[in-house]
Amino acid sequence: MVDADTFADLSRRYRRELQVHCYRMLGSVDLAEEHVQEVFLRAWRGRGAFEERASPRTWLYRIATNACLDTLRRHEPSLQPYPDQLLDDGPEPEAVAVGRETVSLAFMAAIRLLPPRQRAVFVLRDVLAFSAAEAAGLLGIGVTAANSALQRARETLRGRWPGGRLDWPARGGDAAERELVRRYIEAHETADPEKVIALLHEDVRLGIEPSVGVWDGRAAVSRGLRSGMNRPGRWRMVATAANRQPAVAAYVRAAGESAYRAFAIIVLRVEDGRLAGIDVWEEPGMFARFGLPDSSQP
Repeated sequence: MVDADTFADLSRRYRRELQVHCYRMLGSVDLAEEHVQEVFLRAWRGRGAFEERASPRTWLYRIATNACLDTLRRHEPSLQPYPDQLLDDGPEPEAVAVGRETVSLAFMAAIRLLPPRQRAVFVLRDVLAFSAAEAAGLLGIGVTAANSALQRARETLRGRWPGGRLDWPARGGDAAERELVRRYIEAHETADPEKVIALLHEDVRLGIEPSVGVWDGRAAVSRGLRSGMNRPGRWRMVATAANRQPAVAAYVRAAGESAYRAFAIIVLRVEDGRLAGIDVWEEPGMFARFGLPDSSQP
């Protein structure tokens, strides 16, 4: 049986990567954190059944994956951005690096097209590199069923990227991205929509959650910017990062007030040096997860 000291070490070593796994499965930072707590609670209670011939990591992934599947059978959580500060690799040599291509918002939106079991098999096989036998064992299904689910998942995702594979655009240099974010922030703080429009990709997509709307194409996004950016000094923005992408935390100041209040987290997708995606979450409660205050003084 796993003793208390060994269990504490397992919790320390695997908590962060298990939280990322739960995020990939669920798309929600809040639920990912809750599920990791539940994983270790279930693991502690069931430690007597742990078989030493299985690795502790495999044991914990089995519990985590099935806990997420239990939730997905009930409902599909709303997608949230994942703070990069929670993606930093841990100090242990076992720490798993989290690549942009497996946590980007485009990837997260794509795998949400998959039914829960296909999603689980795809993440276990193509993201985490478990073998077919290991993935089948984690899910309590046969290898043939696991391989079939993986094939269907890959076919669905190829339809999402017609080129026949998951094709992730290369990022620009960090300096170029920082300069683009600086210009984006400056344009908002000075209420100059034309400066933002100059940064847009022709195929830009603007989405505002929760359930505000989606605008596709430079013309549609430009119209929205021109109608909404009308008062210099209304916005204060802070650069941050989410899902291995540049992001901005936006604070807004109401008329007659001096303080800026947390308003939205904005995640930016850059292609060919321009903004191809602007995903906005008008959820001030997220700021704490990014280590940001809920207000800012002038």
